[in-house]
Amino acid sequence: MSDKKIQLVPLGGLGEFGMNSMAIRYGDDIIVVDAGMMFPDAELLGVDIVIPDFSFLEHTRQPVRALLLTHAHVDHIGAVPFLLSEINVPVYSTAFTLALVERRLEEHGLLDKAVLNRVKPGQKVEIGPFSIEFIHVTHSIVSSMALAITTPLGVIIHTGDSTVDPTPTDNELFDLHTLAEYGKRGVLLLLSDSTNVDRPGYTESERAVRPRLEDIFYRAERRLVISCFSSSIHRLQQILDISADYGRKVAFLGRSMMNVTEIAHTLGLLTIPDGILLRPQDIMQMEPSKVVVVASGTQGEPMSALSRIAVDNHKNLSVHPGDTVVLSARIIPGNEKGIYRMINHFAKRGAEMVYGSMNPPVHVSGHGSAEELKLVLNLVRPRYFLPVHGEYRQLAKHASLAQHLRGAGLEETFVLETGETLEVDTHGARRGGKVAVGRVCIDSGTIDEVVEDIVIRDRRHLSEDGFVLPIIAISKHSGKNETLPEIVSRGFMSFEDGSDLLQQSRQVVAKTLESSSEEERSDWGVMQEKIRADLKRFLNKETQRRPLIMPVILEV
Repeated sequence: MSDKKIQLVPLGGLGEFGMNSMAIRYGDDIIVVDAGMMFPDAELLGVDIVIPDFSFLEHTRQPVRALLLTHAHVDHIGAVPFLLSEINVPVYSTAFTLALVERRLEEHGLLDKAVLNRVKPGQKVEIGPFSIEFIHVTHSIVSSMALAITTPLGVIIHTGDSTVDPTPTDNELFDLHTLAEYGKRGVLLLLSDSTNVDRPGYTESERAVRPRLEDIFYRAERRLVISCFSSSIHRLQQILDISADYGRKVAFLGRSMMNVTEIAHTLGLLTIPDGILLRPQDIMQMEPSKVVVVASGTQGEPMSALSRIAVDNHKNLSVHPGDTVVLSARIIPGNEKGIYRMINHFAKRGAEMVYGSMNPPVHVSGHGSAEELKLVLNLVRPRYFLPVHGEYRQLAKHASLAQHLRGAGLEETFVLETGETLEVDTHGARRGGKVAVGRVCIDSGTIDEVVEDIVIRDRRHLSEDGFVLPIIAISKHSGKNETLPEIVSRGFMSFEDGSDLLQQSRQVVAKTLESSSEEERSDWGVMQEKIRADLKRFLNKETQRRPLIMPVILEV
């Protein structure tokens, strides 16, 4: 046995939803599992996406050997271009996952430099001291995998995101047999998805959606508009199959929907019946009862295809009274307001809306519920257990779910948050020290558009208290201000001409200028700071508010 230790460093995804990324170090070698992103909270004003801070990987002296991707959802692959722009490491995953990664790398101009290695379920790869076997699991996106990582100290199983679907639509079953084999031989550590731990019982099979879809097709007398996640290839296959049964043609709308269906079809993961596809520009010419439109935008994203259709601003489709609109996706917490606003727009157009919980369901989750998580625990029977992927309450509940294995092989369970490490050696497992991790905010989705904390602080300041611009005109010849300063304000309060506060503010700025020495007046940087300080003190005293004050000095 080696005297070296395994160190697990969660870079994201523990104690939060999204940004899933885990660094695993043994000796002088590191591998990274997933590099995901998350969408920002409301307080991150103007930020488009949030990614993990990968500076731990950049500054470590040990080489990063590889990036392993479990599946192609953006909370697992969204930060790949940002990681590869800092550290160009080989990437391993399935053909479908890497095809979606390629599109992202192409957008960022990184595709030519990237080293992408396609693997298949059941395949083993040797990377430094690690031997990795890729294990097929069922999830709401095709080609999802768990990882069995063999190290000199023992086996680490990482389930990725998964649900134990006994009847998947593609008949590719969750490879429980391989998990059980590892369990028999002995597993050092299990990392398991905690997303649905608070749901009792089992997650319904993807096939459970078909009866509801068939009922919708049977009842719909006019045009059908169905929205689902573009990555839900199994759902898209069912829609295509039922459309063929009912003699309807199918049109895809939305960039992500077009991209993913094209990739899935090329790789043989999506079967498109002959003659069923309809060009978007031909939708309105077809008999409404013969058309199904599949659009992206389930979460009410402002510029998505579905949102534009809802406000009658899509060039290829207008919804008319009697049309049926189906949201075949869950409402992600935090998106409710935008989604219900979109639903209201459709209702105003006279469309019949189908969404939410119903039986049979119009959507099923891709994450295992409590009984499935227990099943995985019982098959793997790890020595140590680390719940991953979820908020703290879910990680803690998943940890308590494993307590029945105490005395049956499980020695300890650890609940960690991003940045807290776990160390395992021949003497056992324990919490390690904290590492400097965090999040990086990105504007416009480009690598060079990182938003500093101070920028977000200023945006929040502006959103709460507005800004005030004192504008001072100084004579080039005399160095004196020719007239009283002008005051421009936005988002603070209404500075009406003649208002006492406006006049008093102008006098405050004028007094600051008059009381300054000639030397100070010649240094505009000094004058801006003096004006800012005096006006800030006055406005805070008068209004109890702190607007952002930005003096502008013009030379005339």
